[in-house]
Amino acid sequence: MMTELEQRQRVVDEAKSWLGTPYHSQARLKGIGVDCAQLPAAVYESAGMIPHIPLDPYSHQFHLHQTREAYLDMVLAHAQECAGPPQPGDFVLFKIGRSHSHGAIVVDWPHVIHAVSDGQKAVVPTDAAREPFCKELLINRAPRFFTLWGKV
Repeated sequence: MMTELEQRQRVVDEAKSWLGTPYHSQARLKGIGVDCAQLPAAVYESAGMIPHIPLDPYSHQFHLHQTREAYLDMVLAHAQECAGPPQPGDFVLFKIGRSHSHGAIVVDWPHVIHAVSDGQKAVVPTDAAREPFCKELLINRAPRFFTLWGKV
């Protein structure tokens, strides 16, 4: 049985193995395409932390038109909210538009790995405190942190 530290490292290592995968809405194929919702689903599943989550169609602009928290609800089905700062392997969810719609896997806060649709259009490592897109989200909208380990 793996320790929590080993599990967390497994999640981080799996996330790193997706670096450079092109951004593609509603895709979940390493090296081929993935978006910011499918990346954590694939990473946590591969690391043995969650079961397979079926890919249901969704609009990549749902956050602009709906207040329904579909992404947040999916995260809460598999993780529990925790106070920051998050630990390696935890998950951060940002509110963009009308709902929480952008997620990232924590490497070492504020360093995260996420799939971005602007600029590099790929899975990239980011310093959330310095990268303009994330920094704006951190300053203007409180991110929510989630963990798959222990009681919070």
